[in-house]
Amino acid sequence: MSLTARMDWTVPFHDLDPMEVCWHGNYVQYFEIVRTALLQRIDYDHPQMRASGYAWPVIELFIRYAQPLTYQQRLHLDARLVEWENRLKIAYEIRDATTQKRLTYGHTVQVAVDIQTREMCFACPDILREKLKSYL
Repeated sequence: MSLTARMDWTVPFHDLDPMEVCWHGNYVQYFEIVRTALLQRIDYDHPQMRASGYAWPVIELFIRYAQPLTYQQRLHLDARLVEWENRLKIAYEIRDATTQKRLTYGHTVQVAVDIQTREMCFACPDILREKLKSYL
């Protein structure tokens, strides 16, 4: 079984650029929204990460803009955990909710950093493995 999350979203007016399509930087925000939902499924969202002694900064971001998102377009935001042994790699897709056409895809990579020492961990901490136990 894999860990996934889906959020329904409608593109708001304030996310548009002067060309009346969603500004490219807002796609990162959409990834963040569904990534949060994914991490909440295993009770390891940002507050739980901090409480466990780790920060998880994004060290890599990739986005392929296949089709523009438009005002009031209904979307499915999907996230799927694809790596977790040494880092968190999460894959994303943004699809039109009506046609299911894939509009955007990408991924992020996050690494565990010990909050006290600020040292990067070269393997995911045991707390993450424990949280993921029922999904692996």
